[in-house]
Amino acid sequence: MKYGFLGGLAVAAVWYGVALPGAPARGASSVRRQDHWNWSGRVASGKTIAIYGINGSVSAEPATGDQVQVTADKRARRSDTDDVRLVVVEHDGGVTICAVYPNSRGRTTTCDASGLHNTNTSNNDVEVEFTVRVPRGVNFDGNTVNGGVEAVNLTGVVSIATVNGGARLETSGGEASAETVNGSVTAIVHSLGSQPMRFHTVNGAVNLSLPAGLSADLDARTVNGSIDSDFPISVQGRVSPRRLSGRIGQGGRTLDLETVNGSIRLRQIP
Repeated sequence: MKYGFLGGLAVAAVWYGVALPGAPARGASSVRRQDHWNWSGRVASGKTIAIYGINGSVSAEPATGDQVQVTADKRARRSDTDDVRLVVVEHDGGVTICAVYPNSRGRTTTCDASGLHNTNTSNNDVEVEFTVRVPRGVNFDGNTVNGGVEAVNLTGVVSIATVNGGARLETSGGEASAETVNGSVTAIVHSLGSQPMRFHTVNGAVNLSLPAGLSADLDARTVNGSIDSDFPISVQGRVSPRRLSGRIGQGGRTLDLETVNGSIRLRQIP
């Protein structure tokens, strides 16, 4: 992801009247249409299963076998659930699955290895709730706009993002990132890694737990909140209660933490 997908879909959510999950459309019937969809297949260790939704939550948990299993529950009060297609794209990097809403305003919605493009959900209240079971060693990339994203007890690289909802992850791997706009970010990363990590929100807290022995270059920023760290930090530059930049351990990988309205908590896993 992340900015192209989030930016475009955030605009769609604000300007095109996306129905928030659980919020009935004006004058809508209380009867909800429902539809269930399944996909399963092999994704090699080190490759990625990616999910791109718009309205609805995304949840990932460990698989019991060696196949990825994806279920999608579609619900609506007034729109036709059949109008939202579940598209599966297999590619060299793994598998990408998108909830593709009907075309509108002259825009053709597409799904490819990099995700959704030209999405517009005007006048469509279909929610798609994804549940993904991820085998050991497979990476997970979960994205939506209106709904929470949760990925727990995974073993590979985890990257999650939403606009309106919380972002929560836990992995025994060493690489992860999470972002939202309206919601908190909670992440537990049990292993040391080498790649940059980014945890951002606007309205919410950032709570991050990392292993003892961490080495990273930290940049933590908030506007209305505080910053607290269990790790000793060699501060670089001017000390501020709203910004903390410095070196943890020997430094190295970038650790980028940011919120506007909320606090940042960096905790040490024993």
